[in-house]
Formats: sequence, C-alpha cells, structure tokens
Amino acid sequence: MNPNNIITLTTDFGTTDIFVGVMKGVILSINPDAKIIDITHDIEPQDIYAGAFLLNSAYSYFPPGTIHVGVIDPGVGSVRRAIAVATEQYYFVAPDNGLLSYVLCKEIVKSAVNLTNPKYFLPQVSNTFHGRDIFAPVAAHISRGVSLNLLGEQITNIAQIPISIPDASETEIIGQIIYIDRFGNLITNVSHELFESARKKRNFIIFVKDRQMRRICLAYAEVSAGELLGIFSSFGNLEIAINAGNAAEILKVKRGDAIKIRFQGVIK
Repeated sequence: MNPNNIITLTTDFGTTDIFVGVMKGVILSINPDAKIIDITHDIEPQDIYAGAFLLNSAYSYFPPGTIHVGVIDPGVGSVRRAIAVATEQYYFVAPDNGLLSYVLCKEIVKSAVNLTNPKYFLPQVSNTFHGRDIFAPVAAHISRGVSLNLLGEQITNIAQIPISIPDASETEIIGQIIYIDRFGNLITNVSHELFESARKKRNFIIFVKDRQMRRICLAYAEVSAGELLGIFSSFGNLEIAINAGNAAEILKVKRGDAIKIRFQGVIK
C-alpha cells in the first residue's frame, strides 16, 4: 500500500489561532502537491476520548493510502512517544497517548515506529508544538514516499485508552454514552448490528436516566419538537436525541453515563 497525497488533520487546536494554518504551511513546504483535508479542529481541548472516536468515525471514508494526522496531545513535551503507523489501508501519525485506540480495534497494523529521526522533523523542535515540528513534516515526508523504517525504530506496543464494550444478555443491553456532539445528541456504543441481533424482533424499552423510549425513529422529525427519540446515527451507533433540543443539557447526562435497553416478549 503506497501513500497518496491526501493528508487529513484532526486536532483540538480550533481555528481562532494560527496553529492549523502553520501545520498546513509546513506540509506544503515539503510536498507542494499535498491535498490537506480538515476532519475537525473543534475537539474539546485535550479530549483524547473524543478525538479517538471522531478520527475512527472519519478515517475509512478516505481513499487507501491517505495519511491521517491526529494531534490531541496533553503530553506534548513530555516523555510520551510520537508515532507513525501503517495499516493495510492507511497511515496514521499521532502522539502515542491512545488517540488511535478505536482505529486499531479495526485496522491490522503492518508497521509502527517511534518517531526518532530528526532528519524528518523541522530543524528546531519546540516543547509545545509537535504538530508543527514533528507530526506535520513527518506526514508530508510519508506522502512523498519516505518509508516508516527511516523515521524511527519499530515498536509493537501502542498506548490504548479503555474502550467501553456494551454488555448484552438475553434480556437486555447495557451500553454507554461515548460521545456528545455539538447539538447535544448522545452517541452510544450500541451498534445497529448488536441491537438487532439481541432484539430478535422483540419489543423493547430504552432507558436513559428516568426517561423511556419504546421505538427507534428513522428521522428526527418523526417526533414533535422537544420530544425524546432514539435513532441510529449515520455512523451506525444508537443515538439519543431531542428534536430541536439539546438532550445532554435537558437530561443532565454526560459521557460515560449508562443507557439500558430491555427486551420484552417472546423471541420470534
């Protein structure tokens, strides 16, 4: 699998400051033919869990050979490693802090290196902006065909964050809210596939705090404004939402809170 010229950026830098623009300048200085795509820069500062979820939700929609750069990096300047990873389809350049945890549950790693060769960094590396000084130039060099073997030493252990797995039994699924989007919608770790396989065509009740739902909608507009609904998101996860409202604020829930789905009736 050869790299292409597409480089994506996922950061918590926002767009008010110059950080993202500077990273793009570094990339284009090394590879003027690079095509740089912003996935998002609006992740809450230092929120590795959100970054891991969003990067995982987006990366596979790009052509094989795309280089994905993730910079949510509360450990910048510390002893945490900077790494590059090649899977069967993609490249990833990121701090070794768990940001790739979801991705590596799906992708088969072909090669992973600790980025230690300063030849492929900027000449001076700061303690606070490795996005500019390490990750951006490394991604640009990969896009020009530089082998990962030249970037540093091979590694086999990559840092992971805990990933919550739903607990499914014959009568219920206990899941968890793993992300809250800007609309206040609650994204859970219950996939459509898991839901249907456990449901077996039975009726069900979804419990969130002290609220209950007994059906899954196909669109937000199936309920009146202000009403609670369940819907499977475009990425296949069960989402709890309030039509024209902010479910997180109204229900007073946060990431990590549990949801429960209880199945009723005879298995058909």
